[in-house]
Amino acid sequence: MGIFSKKQKREEAAKPKNATQAWLVSPDAYETLCVQGYTNLAMCPEVVTAARTIADLVASMTIHIMANSDSGDKRIINELSRTIDINPMPNMTRFTWVETIMMNLLLYGEGNSIVMPHTHEGYLESLEPIAPDRVWIKPISKRDYRVLIDGKEKRPENLLHFVLNPDRYFPYMGTGLNVSLRDIANNLKQARATENGFMASKWKPSIIVKVDGLTDEFASPEGRQKLLNSYIAAGGAGEPWLIPADQFQVEQVRPLTLADLAIADSVQIDKATIASIFRIPPFVLGVGNYDQKAWNSFIQNTIRPYALILQQEMTKKLILSPKWYIRFNVLSLMDYDLQTTSAVYAAMADRGFVTGNEVRDRLGIEPKEGLDELRVLENYIPSDMSGLQKKLIQGEETNE
Repeated sequence: MGIFSKKQKREEAAKPKNATQAWLVSPDAYETLCVQGYTNLAMCPEVVTAARTIADLVASMTIHIMANSDSGDKRIINELSRTIDINPMPNMTRFTWVETIMMNLLLYGEGNSIVMPHTHEGYLESLEPIAPDRVWIKPISKRDYRVLIDGKEKRPENLLHFVLNPDRYFPYMGTGLNVSLRDIANNLKQARATENGFMASKWKPSIIVKVDGLTDEFASPEGRQKLLNSYIAAGGAGEPWLIPADQFQVEQVRPLTLADLAIADSVQIDKATIASIFRIPPFVLGVGNYDQKAWNSFIQNTIRPYALILQQEMTKKLILSPKWYIRFNVLSLMDYDLQTTSAVYAAMADRGFVTGNEVRDRLGIEPKEGLDELRVLENYIPSDMSGLQKKLIQGEETNE
């Protein structure tokens, strides 16, 4: 045994077995280190509403496997697409599966959501979302890391790791939105506590009665109640009060309201701030009115980037073909009224860009036989016969 080992053992033996440590801090430092009334973000209704709105919208989109081709990208339908879009995990639908991933990413996992693929004989069998409490991300270097699931180490290339707001020093780790939202969540918690305390408080009299304190009846609670019953309490609605002028003076006061405390205004500001952090329209949290343009902008500028986070990681880890990729159908979430949709698709049908059945499918109508051909505006003839029109045949006279 080396001399350093002996010295280390002597030092460990000299240490007290049940040693405790303490720090003496200033009052300001105590307020910073020992936070009073900590609020978990998952317990703030406004934060949960914002996160679940995004999660539900991302989960509402169908997941397509697309293939590059010379004439444009085409949708691939096979067992892999069925596993991802319909049955990604036993006992879970696609909607629930994506919603779980997004809630872990936005709220519970602090910017990190882990999914473990399970295979059987080389084929993808299921994609299991892992609860954040079971996960620990272990940095190895600034470029490499390991993921511990239930204490078992996994390499990141064997997992789906979705990241939100990459860390400054370890960009493979997410940081989420917790730091930005914590102060606002505490403000909303305090506002609700103040409102509940105000509504439950008994100190809201609408009438104050001045009474001569020298009277014997005013000396005890029973006497004050007797005076109240004798002079103030009326037998029926609208009956006049008869009170001694020398002993009583009645004044009506305006009780303090929530408007006086300006709680409503501060709550509206905090809700709008949460909406801006999540990049969702304020009307989702009850601030303002619905706006179609704001909603469509929200889908394009917020939901689409979240869909890109999922589809790029899934394409990188699940797709082997260099010509295939995964795409979420973002256009299905756009808010277009029926008149606008029908006008756009009718114009496309007139120009031979879509078939009649494609238009009917977009409008939610069953297909009809004979509407699978592309037609153009001139007499709605098939597109491959558009060159046989009479006005295009020069120097020929025919009635056909």
